[in-house]
Amino acid sequence: MEKRCPVLDTTGRDIHAEAATLRALGPATQVELPGGVVVWSVTSHSVIKEMLSNPKVTKSARNHWPAFYNGELAPDWEMISWVAMDNVSTSYGKDHVRLRKLIGKAFTPRRTEAIRPLVVGLTTMLLDALGAVPAGEVVDLKERFCYPLPGMLVAELIGMGEEQRAATAKVIDMMIDTTVTPEVAQGILQGWRGAMADLIAEKRANPGEDLTSDLIAARDEDGSRLTEQELADTIFAILGAGSETTINFFDNAITELLTHPEQLAKVLSGEHSWDDVIDEILRMQSPLASLPLRYAAEDIELDGVTIPKGDPILINYAAVGRDPDLHPDNPGCFDIARGSKDHLSFGHGPHYCLGAGIARLAATIGLSALFERFPDLSLAVTRDELVPMPTFIMNGHRSLPVRLHAMASSTAA
Repeated sequence: MEKRCPVLDTTGRDIHAEAATLRALGPATQVELPGGVVVWSVTSHSVIKEMLSNPKVTKSARNHWPAFYNGELAPDWEMISWVAMDNVSTSYGKDHVRLRKLIGKAFTPRRTEAIRPLVVGLTTMLLDALGAVPAGEVVDLKERFCYPLPGMLVAELIGMGEEQRAATAKVIDMMIDTTVTPEVAQGILQGWRGAMADLIAEKRANPGEDLTSDLIAARDEDGSRLTEQELADTIFAILGAGSETTINFFDNAITELLTHPEQLAKVLSGEHSWDDVIDEILRMQSPLASLPLRYAAEDIELDGVTIPKGDPILINYAAVGRDPDLHPDNPGCFDIARGSKDHLSFGHGPHYCLGAGIARLAATIGLSALFERFPDLSLAVTRDELVPMPTFIMNGHRSLPVRLHAMASSTAA
């Protein structure tokens, strides 16, 4: 009988157990994605870190994946939105340098610090609304806090109104769902491109102090002209990457702290910092589980394995921080006192996350303010009852039911 490679679990029921199983098969092993597409899954920290900076590994399907540029993939392939984009995330070589230079101006340390009042204001607004909930009533903290805070922040940065943000958020939710049908997948691609076209048209007519207006103005700057598709796809990438990952970071951070109250107490007492929490969460609960896709621009030789030129590669970020070769001491345990918290959740090399500083700022302000306002916050269900999101791309829960036990009103700091 022909030996088939493992089929990746599209439901995301246990991404960490699946990563451990794949890691045991070697530095890279072939797995099957929806639609029968076979890719190389990489779970080793050392191999992933090398791949993220290796010029033989690219993110450009249109340049380096024969199945894509030869039209072998069905236009309604379930994951088409992840490879059809033409933006800073999927660009290669000189195109990537050009786009990253344009976008990087919006993410300097000075501009990151300048948005602190915005983060504080959004956090305070959301916590004030939660403060009106009667003590003991169960609320979905993912819906009421984890979800809107990053979403509203990134929408503000790109100049998107609340109605547009809410509509686009639904598209992003469907895009990360790896159980969708081909028909839904095709609708997702058309939906987010239409939403971005509307936003760009609006900003052309009425430019503002936002990233979209800046990118439109930069189309002719220094000869670095953005194509219309690059412009739309890049804005969508910023919206999706900047919101969805931070949403799931908050979800996982709150879950771990509530199920490890002794460690939360050490943070609140000042014995450990919020930076300790942030890095430990990013290590053991990377909000991005597996990112589709990268491609071998040339043959890649690993330890006893060759990834042929043109083959697609799936980087398993959720596996990195739990690799026992990197963290031999209980890598699956949450421990903010851990000496080494090495992770690659913000990436590595030329595609390192431009928004890492903003994400850390939002995480510190959001978590500290939440637990200051609601020091008796508790899960309303057992941890085992939290349901994973139906995806192998992101790492989070469908909902986060809690009891707030609201205290007297205070402001975010």
